[in-house]
Amino acid sequence: MGERPRYPDIPGAREYTITSDDLFFLPHCPGRTLIVGASYVALECAGFLKGIGLDVTVMVRSILLRGFDQDMAERIGEYMGSEGIKFLRPCVPTSIEQIEEGSPGKLRVTAIHNGETIVEEYNTVLLAIGRVPCTKGMGLEKVGVKVNPRNGKVPVINEQTNIPHIYAVGDILDGLPELTPVAIQAGILLARRLYDNSTIQCDYTNVPTTVFTPIEYGCVGLSEESAFSKYGEENIEVFHSNFTPLEWTVPKRGQNAGYVKIVCVLSENNKIVGFHYLGPNAGEVTQAFATAMKLGATKADLDATIGIHPTCAEVATTLTITKRSGASTKQKGC
Repeated sequence: MGERPRYPDIPGAREYTITSDDLFFLPHCPGRTLIVGASYVALECAGFLKGIGLDVTVMVRSILLRGFDQDMAERIGEYMGSEGIKFLRPCVPTSIEQIEEGSPGKLRVTAIHNGETIVEEYNTVLLAIGRVPCTKGMGLEKVGVKVNPRNGKVPVINEQTNIPHIYAVGDILDGLPELTPVAIQAGILLARRLYDNSTIQCDYTNVPTTVFTPIEYGCVGLSEESAFSKYGEENIEVFHSNFTPLEWTVPKRGQNAGYVKIVCVLSENNKIVGFHYLGPNAGEVTQAFATAMKLGATKADLDATIGIHPTCAEVATTLTITKRSGASTKQKGC
């Protein structure tokens, strides 16, 4: 089971805005667009709308990509800004009103930006401030299924709720990744356990994911912040490097915009607990690193791996600079 878009409790939000669910069904060009939110949905929509030549502004309440590595999130924001996407930050909308009908028409948005009231006009306002689980109205309380009152999600152990014969998979699970491939895998494995005598459980650790922003971001495992919290900052070593994708050198696009870092635990033989990649084809690059991390890969394993040249992924096999050293990570050549 999944979720539906969340709407802010402000005048005009439900009447005059769209969500990512609506965007691909618009019968007209959205024109000058405001995107409210800082989720991967917000940034991905901003990226492809800018890519087709539209004027795009992203309104951000606080941080970008909450739940992701914040160093990587800020790098994405900087790159998107360099591509002409405008950011209002910190900023929250207070009202939306229609001032001109049509396709797309015109909307007036009032907001609080850095403590001051601002008023701007847009053709389309897209809300991407998160989603709410579709658990209300199902009668879960009638059968005794527990629901987290804070977020409406269902706590489970191996997809089993507190009622032994009731199971759940998908985005409504409390504290687990909200990703379609995760739901598919969990559902398949649950069906096999229920009907085919299997004992294999879904492994929710080290789940790879990619944010398809103008410069793509792929990651597996822990962010720096989470690694510091779990293992202690003094016990974490971060190896990192910039790079310029070969295919970007001729058009002189994004010199050193690519970036790779691995987060390692010193007390565990530099075991890799976080992999983060910013650059082209991030999903393709990241996928195999998820398998390596599930098998307990260490920094020494990467050092012993021969890279494929010229590729973006080979950068991960030649990492020598640590963050704590403060040395420059800029690269020359391919």
